[in-house]
Amino acid sequence: MAAAAAAATESQQLGDAIVAFSLEGLFPADDSSLLPLSEMDLGPAIGALTAAKANLETEIHTINEETRDDVSSWVDNAKTLQEDIIRSKTMANEIIRQSEGPDASGEAIEHAEEKVRFLSRELQYSQQLRGALEDIRAVNQLLGRVDAARSERRVLDSLRLLEQSWTAIGQIGLSKSCRILRRLDRRALDLKLSIHDVFDNVWKDLIRFDVEEGKVSVRETLPEGGMTLSDAVIGLKAYKETDERMEQLWRNLDGCLVSPRMDKTKQSPRSVAAEGDELKLTGSSDGSVAALLSDLETVSVFVAQRVPTELLDSLVSFMMPDLIPRLIRQWLNPAVPSSLPEIPKFQIIIQVAQRFCTALEANGYTGFDELKGWVTKSHMTWLGRCRESALDRIRTKLVHGIGEPRQVEKVEKHMVTEAEGKELATTGAGAAADTNDWGAAWDDDAWDDRKQDAEPPVQAKEDDGADAWGWDDEGDAQQPAEGAKKPEGKGEDDAGADAWGWGDEETSAEPESPKPSPKKQKTKSAAQETRELVLRETYYISSMPEPVLELIRAVVEDGASLTADGDKYQLVSSTAPGLFSLPTFVLALFRAISPHYYSLNVGGNMYLYNDAMYIAEQLTKFSEAWKDRADLTPRARNMLRLENDIKTLQNFANRSYANEMSVQRTVLQDLVGSSQSVVVQDDPEAAIESGVARIRHMATTWEKMLARSVWSQAIGSLVDALANRVITDVLDMPSIGQDEAYGIAKLIVTATSLDDLFLPSKLRGAEPTRDEAATTDQYAPNWPRLKYLGEVLQSDLNGIRALWCEQKLSYYFTVDEIVDLIRASFEENPRTRQTIKDIQKTQYPAVDL
Repeated sequence: MAAAAAAATESQQLGDAIVAFSLEGLFPADDSSLLPLSEMDLGPAIGALTAAKANLETEIHTINEETRDDVSSWVDNAKTLQEDIIRSKTMANEIIRQSEGPDASGEAIEHAEEKVRFLSRELQYSQQLRGALEDIRAVNQLLGRVDAARSERRVLDSLRLLEQSWTAIGQIGLSKSCRILRRLDRRALDLKLSIHDVFDNVWKDLIRFDVEEGKVSVRETLPEGGMTLSDAVIGLKAYKETDERMEQLWRNLDGCLVSPRMDKTKQSPRSVAAEGDELKLTGSSDGSVAALLSDLETVSVFVAQRVPTELLDSLVSFMMPDLIPRLIRQWLNPAVPSSLPEIPKFQIIIQVAQRFCTALEANGYTGFDELKGWVTKSHMTWLGRCRESALDRIRTKLVHGIGEPRQVEKVEKHMVTEAEGKELATTGAGAAADTNDWGAAWDDDAWDDRKQDAEPPVQAKEDDGADAWGWDDEGDAQQPAEGAKKPEGKGEDDAGADAWGWGDEETSAEPESPKPSPKKQKTKSAAQETRELVLRETYYISSMPEPVLELIRAVVEDGASLTADGDKYQLVSSTAPGLFSLPTFVLALFRAISPHYYSLNVGGNMYLYNDAMYIAEQLTKFSEAWKDRADLTPRARNMLRLENDIKTLQNFANRSYANEMSVQRTVLQDLVGSSQSVVVQDDPEAAIESGVARIRHMATTWEKMLARSVWSQAIGSLVDALANRVITDVLDMPSIGQDEAYGIAKLIVTATSLDDLFLPSKLRGAEPTRDEAATTDQYAPNWPRLKYLGEVLQSDLNGIRALWCEQKLSYYFTVDEIVDLIRASFEENPRTRQTIKDIQKTQYPAVDL
């Protein structure tokens, strides 16, 4: 048994030695393997060789299966190369053989040389092909490394290796249209897209947003490693996505934190807190601007500390143009107060805003010049808000209508002589007074201890001062009692400029005190001693003047406070001159837009006239009282200058009155036939009745608007326009028959029924008396002419001569007018000619008043 076991061991050793020599070429180190062998010893050795062969074949098969594609390609290339080499050797041997032959011809030599050149090119090609194949293998291996780095989320390594791969592909000496190069390029592109997906996922893990919870986390690295936030800068540049990612970063940050924090509709806004790598909405805020700016500072500092510096500039280019205008528009501008009591709070906001700007600048932010400018010019912003608020109050008030009218009283004091005072008792102004006992007011016994109250014109200016009192009756009543002459050369196109008061300096004049007509002074004796006469008059204004006046008073009081307490209001103390200029803007806006809103009401222009004159009157009193106030600084007293505004307002009032009268006269002319003569119309009576009805309607409409003196003048102007129209149409007639004369006289009777509007009792609001005489001629200069025209048309030649020579016809008609009427009404005969001669020879005027 022992011998058999020893023999088996020796056979095994022999088999191992043969297999080792066959596979690796090794010889046994032990000399025992060199002992003589028998046939029995060869059997196990052959079996070992067979087993080794089987294992080797199996391994080769496995390797062949794994590398079949590459090996096949290499085998094909190797075979092709081997065949080329064999063919080249064959051709080379043939060339050598032919060159050694003594009978080689020149053609053979040339052919041989061509073959040599061909073989050289083939050899060069083969060498280039081998080099290209080696480069392709290197690129393929490099792309494999790219794929491995991508799998491990090593984005930067992947991108760097990918860049090297593309460089290597470009250096391969093959045509770009080569199939293998296209495949390599396609694989590299697929890897780039795959790396981008990994980059996108890593970026989202580094910067995470939770909109529902209002949280933002920004981490430099991830627990599992891979790309860092600083490394992401290279990735963004590689993919050229820096601006796109930064814009998206700001949009996400805004939607998650900033916009919810800046939402003013929320009743209890949350504040912003930074904890480590996390920024979130937490707790609650007081909703103030200061709290918001503090939270925005927290956001800005957090972002600047977490986002790489290389990305901050790009982020700021999207963040600041969106955040700053919204901050100013939605929070800062609305927080600007419009009055002084809120200035201390406003100063706190400015301080916080300055601190916010400093924090932005310290953390590398740019592009917030608009915010710095807002802070720097905050005092002007406040002044602008005051102006905007003031003008908006005027607009809002006008939009809501002029409101319910209310009665106000105007009191004027004038120094007049006793004769002038007694004369007022018999004039229209006296008749329009609230006190009936005018005569008793001027009794000698009561002269020293009584003051007579009468209703005056609201204001008297330039040459129209006497019109409201009925003095200077020969003038044409084109302006209201208190109106200045309307500037010449201005039409409807200048209405806008008139509203703002441009050019008013040339047309304004100081008010003149009412005084008796010089003509009447010549015919009456008057005492030269003067006494003070108090004139009172009531009229109606809308609800607009008081808000305007209250606003102006409040604005200038604020301006005065700025001049008195510069320390308390240091931020806006320099805007005092701007506040004192606000009344000019307020009044300019009132003049510019009020005509539209007043025109929506019946008699709106007359209300506008009253309101403008009332505002001017109150501003005059306010200005006079302002300069006497001891509680104001000298600077404040001198800064209030309302004189030009008052004059402009008075002129504006006069234009409103003039515009209304122009409209009413146009309407009246249209009602009586427009350009067609009244006397030749089909129904002249209807035309005159329409005119009379219109005048009565306007008398009723204006009765509860205008002061009595202004009402008398306005209605008198319409009455005068009607009288002048009838007179003109009659004088233009070439001939007047008897029936026509009586028809015209009847029209005149209809027109003169308007006398009842000007009874002294009616002007005083009392019951009419039986024998009182109308004072229409004091407000309508053509009224006596109209009445005398009616008498002329109903008189014969003797009657006309008597009217001219014995009555006052010569005061109201010229000789030529009467002569023309006679010739149009009577046939040409000696009696007619004699009457004309008698009239022409009579002195003019024929009688004294």
